[in-house]
Parts: sequence; structure tokens; C-alpha cells
Amino acid sequence: MRKCDVAVIGLGLMGSAALDALVTSGVDALGFDPLGAGANRGSSHGSCRIFRRFNFENPNYTALSDEAHAGWIRLQQEHGKTILTPTPVLEAGRPGSKMVAASRAAAITMGHPDPVLAAAEANRRFPAFDLPDDWDVVVQDGGAILRTEVVMEIIRARAGNRIIAQSAQFEPLHDGVSIRTATDAFFAERAILALGPWLGRALPKLGALLQVTRQAVGWFRPARPEAVELDRFPIFIVERGPNDVVYGFPNFEARGVKAAPHNHGPVVGPDDWDPPATDGELGPVSEALAALVPGAAGPIVDRDICLYTNTPAADRRPDSGEEFIIDRCPESRLIVCSACSGHGAKFAPAIGHRLARLATDPTFEAEPFFRLSRYSAFA
Repeated sequence: MRKCDVAVIGLGLMGSAALDALVTSGVDALGFDPLGAGANRGSSHGSCRIFRRFNFENPNYTALSDEAHAGWIRLQQEHGKTILTPTPVLEAGRPGSKMVAASRAAAITMGHPDPVLAAAEANRRFPAFDLPDDWDVVVQDGGAILRTEVVMEIIRARAGNRIIAQSAQFEPLHDGVSIRTATDAFFAERAILALGPWLGRALPKLGALLQVTRQAVGWFRPARPEAVELDRFPIFIVERGPNDVVYGFPNFEARGVKAAPHNHGPVVGPDDWDPPATDGELGPVSEALAALVPGAAGPIVDRDICLYTNTPAADRRPDSGEEFIIDRCPESRLIVCSACSGHGAKFAPAIGHRLARLATDPTFEAEPFFRLSRYSAFA
């Protein structure tokens, strides 16, 4: 039986970042995942995610963004590969948009210049857009395209033979965690569970708090290709209504404009990747592009599915329901990580550091808004 100090089960971006933080600090750690880096049915598949310095979802995200940004830059400098491609982030909504107001407030609170921009000026600066004159708009210049495929390749390479490329079954014991694969047995002092949509299946008590949703993503052949290139077109998030928010990327891969609904899709199970995304699911995105970003509108040329693991509002210390769960599981040597609503990728260096400390430093406690104790089932 092979022994280690910490096992990380699930090596998407969050689990990989935790394993990297452990190994870098000299901890004897092993990672388990049957899927290769970026596998198309893994939680962190795909080439990119949006990185925002100022996040409308939750004020707690701002400090995480700063910490994560420093981590991404450090990794980029160490390996000489582009991880963050700086790209403005345009957020727009109808007059009085709470989304735009929250993003603006997050920037101003941190002492940054007011990012507000008149809609007409935004249309001039980014010719692919046709935003109504009375819409609220902010443009933050600290955003970037996070190259997730590059990150996964780097971190997996750094871990080397510490990765066990097999499915792992675990059993909590009084003095550690027993782990079995098809060919081997392991014992870890502690285990980090970063299982994405499969976390609720592994821990049914926690599963009652998690909701997995199906998110369709599309690539659109732009009507004006020259207007949606990287240097002329921002990452964008446009809000036509409370349940009608669409985000997208420049055509930086010569694949088309990647765009998708920001709202949560239908509830599904962790293995429900089929059927493939349909044009019907992407209908609201097509409509939003035609109305607000006509330079990016066009036929759908490719499709994908993501599964988001969503965390509900707390019932003991109420929150907005957009927080992560990062905490020790009571009465066990398990540490759990659930990144809410697909936000986890951009924060991976910051969250990975916290997970590593939860597994190795008994005095460390995650911030209150991450703890399981905010739910009465774990109080």
C-alpha cells in the first residue's frame, strides 16, 4: 500500500491547482483522475475562461481575483507560456442594471478609476456593438482570456508521476482516508475532493446542497470578422433581463465568436453530457447577438456542453448563493471544494492555495463565506 500525506481526487483546474500548491511546498501528495488534461467531459475542459478583476456576482470575489491574478502571472513567467491574454471586459444592461452597477462598485471600492462608459462611446470604441443609447455600460481594462488548456498542460507536467490516471474510490477512516484504484491501494492522511459535478454523488449529504445544470455554448460565424478580432473586440457580458444574460469572447482562435447564456440551464445529473447542444438552446444567444452585437451575429458553426455545479443560498448565514464551498468535511479527514456556477476556473491559484492549507495546517480556517457551517446541515 502506497502512503502519502494528501490525496487530491479530481484534477480539473481547482484540484490541479491544489496538487500544485502541495507539491510546490514539499508535501508528499498524489492526484487521482482518469481523465486527461482538458478531456472534453471534464469540469475544466475547453480552451478558455473569462478572467475578470471586478466581479458583479459577489464582493468577496475581488480579493480572490487579485490573488489569482498574481498566481497566473507567476506561472506564466515561470514557464514562458501565455496564460492570460489581456482583453477589456464590456458589461452592459438596461438602465438601472444591477449587474453593471455591482461591477462598477467593485472597481471603485478597490480604488480603481470609474469604469463607466456611455453606450454611444462603447459602440464607437467597439464597432461590432449596437448598444441602445440609454443602456448602462462599464468597461474594465484588467480582464483577460484565461487559457485553460495551457494551464492544465503546465500543471500536469509539473506534477509528473504524482498523478495516478485512474478512477479512485475513497473511504474515510478515523486516522485518514483509504483510496483504491483498479490496480492499487493507497492511504492518505487527508484527501481533497475536487470532483466538480460528481461531488454530490461522492458525498450524498453534501449533494443535497448542490445543483448541477446543463450549459450550452456556441461558436458563431461573425457577420463582420474584422470587428471581432482580439484587438478590436472585448470579452462581453450583456444583460437584456434578469434571466437573459449572455457572455462571449473575441474570435481569438479563428473558430468564431464563442458565446453562451450566463443564466443557469436545466438541472441534470453529473453524467448527463448528452445530447449535444442544440440551436434551440442557443436561441437566446443568437437573439442577443443580433440585437446588441450584430458584428458578431451569424450562423452557429460549433457547439459544446458544460456542466455547472451550483451552490444555493445558505440557510444559516444567508448569502447570495454564489459562493464556493471550501472547507473540511465534519468528522472526517476530507476537504471539499465546490466551485459555484462555473466561476472556479479563474480563481484556481487562490483556491488551490486555500485547499492545500486546509489539508496541511490545522490552525487554518477558510473565510466564513466558504465554510460548510453556513448551512444548518453542517452547523
